[in-house]
Amino acid sequence: MIITTQGVKVTSLCANCDGVLVRDLGQFIERGQLRWGVEGRCAACTNAWCETGTGPAPEEVRQALLAEHGAARLRLAAKNTSLVPVLRILREMHHLSLDEARLTAADLTGPGLIGTSVEMAHLRAVP
Repeated sequence: MIITTQGVKVTSLCANCDGVLVRDLGQFIERGQLRWGVEGRCAACTNAWCETGTGPAPEEVRQALLAEHGAARLRLAAKNTSLVPVLRILREMHHLSLDEARLTAADLTGPGLIGTSVEMAHLRAVP
């Protein structure tokens, strides 16, 4: 099984004590699902937490990953490929209407879709 994951460490001030707060932000594919996670821990106090979710990552996580690792582009290899599975995934991933998903999927035959490498790997794995 190939595991696709991407992460980045971000530091900021702890809201509890003004110490250094280190957050691990990540996105990964687990059992065919796009997932994300955030773990935070202050180096100076007991402030710590872990948060995970399924589907699109919060914009803060996406932007940190894009800033650290750059964007990935996905295009269709064959122009006559069925977009039905792609439409399903786009609708699930981004909560799009069918028309919005069709417009987004149309980019696959032209300039391509752009996102994190994990998001593009998830779309690429669509059967």
